[in-house]
Amino acid sequence: MNYYSLNNPNHKVSFKEAVIAGIAPDRGLYYPEQIPTLSPEFIANLEQYSREEVAFQVMAPFVGESIPESELRQIIAETLCFDFPCVAVHENTYSLELYHGPTLAFKDVGARFMSRCLGYFNRNSEEKVTVLVATSGDTGGAVASGFLGVKGVDVVILYPSGKVSDIQERQLTTLGQNIHALEVDGVFDDCQDMVKTAFLDTDLKGCGLTSANSINVARWLPQMLYYFFAWQQMKKHQKEIIVSCPSGNFGNICAGLLAKKMGLPITHFVAATNVNDTVPEFLQTGNYIPKPSKPTISNAMDVGNPSNFVRIQAMYDHSLEALLNDFSSYSYTDEQTRAVMQTIYSQTGYIAEPHGAVGYLGLQQALKNHPNAIGLFLETAHPVKFLEEVENTLSIQLPLPEAIAQLLPLEKVKTRIATYAQLKSFLLNR
Repeated sequence: MNYYSLNNPNHKVSFKEAVIAGIAPDRGLYYPEQIPTLSPEFIANLEQYSREEVAFQVMAPFVGESIPESELRQIIAETLCFDFPCVAVHENTYSLELYHGPTLAFKDVGARFMSRCLGYFNRNSEEKVTVLVATSGDTGGAVASGFLGVKGVDVVILYPSGKVSDIQERQLTTLGQNIHALEVDGVFDDCQDMVKTAFLDTDLKGCGLTSANSINVARWLPQMLYYFFAWQQMKKHQKEIIVSCPSGNFGNICAGLLAKKMGLPITHFVAATNVNDTVPEFLQTGNYIPKPSKPTISNAMDVGNPSNFVRIQAMYDHSLEALLNDFSSYSYTDEQTRAVMQTIYSQTGYIAEPHGAVGYLGLQQALKNHPNAIGLFLETAHPVKFLEEVENTLSIQLPLPEAIAQLLPLEKVKTRIATYAQLKSFLLNR
């Protein structure tokens, strides 16, 4: 399997080269040259296979010869060491809980898979790789945990000052070792722009930069697996399935659509956003107009120019009509988010954090057009990661999981920056 730059289809690389580079020299995202199709027999009997076997069959065509089968199976086994339950919330509505990993967020799968791929690629090299990543919330903690102590890899995480929760900040500033946190005076889009600029800066060629954002194929592609695991659990209902994904940078839902292209029979996908509504507006007007991001209580989705949407457009040959057959997108305010958190809790006892609540809102809107379907919304983070907001909105007190409690006494270690020049100086002088 080769990958090409979405800015230049003549620029092609292997999976290994795409993972190490992160982004193409022309700043384009890498995209697979072909989308493999899984056999109808495999899809029809999906529930009979282990998660690890499903993951191997799904991922192997994308990895190709870059990683031997035995090593890839080991990487998958180490990646998928936790559960992905579909939990009934009320009739015909389920939550796919993706927060049972080590950092309590859906990013754990991609971060663990990518860290182990890079570890394999770097196993015999004396050269250091620097993983440079921007986070709007959960990516930073997952990448920090996934890469902690990995030989030959340094991690530099940029996050917007005051725009991540205290627990999210602790997950990326308290680990030490090979993890370095940079607190940026700005919003997530500023962090992401700095990262992209660094990849194209010839002065930084010697730093061995790669990205662990979902622009990196090794972070993006494993997210397909959630949807296969959900289908294993939901197939028994023998109904159409609608999936609503809370969306910021659109990597997760892009992976879901890729799973559908491979043959997974999910009927329709919904990208549920907060007031950062670039994509919902595009679907209505046909004009894609990035805009500055706005802060919300669902901060991991505060993205005004979602990087992965270009992959979705490529998947559908830039046909808005074709995309709309499989895909909808709706946006919601903080007021609507808080109100539905309260409704879900009062009616069912289920605790949804802000991102999952936005996903729930999008699902209920989509189900109006599919009244006989079963709906699945993605809960992308544990409610405790948004402790103050959840407790205040629902008037409850959440117990702290041990993984979070042990972070509280640790000192936050971070470097404050405001400009790209300061990031560049940090990378050159480490």
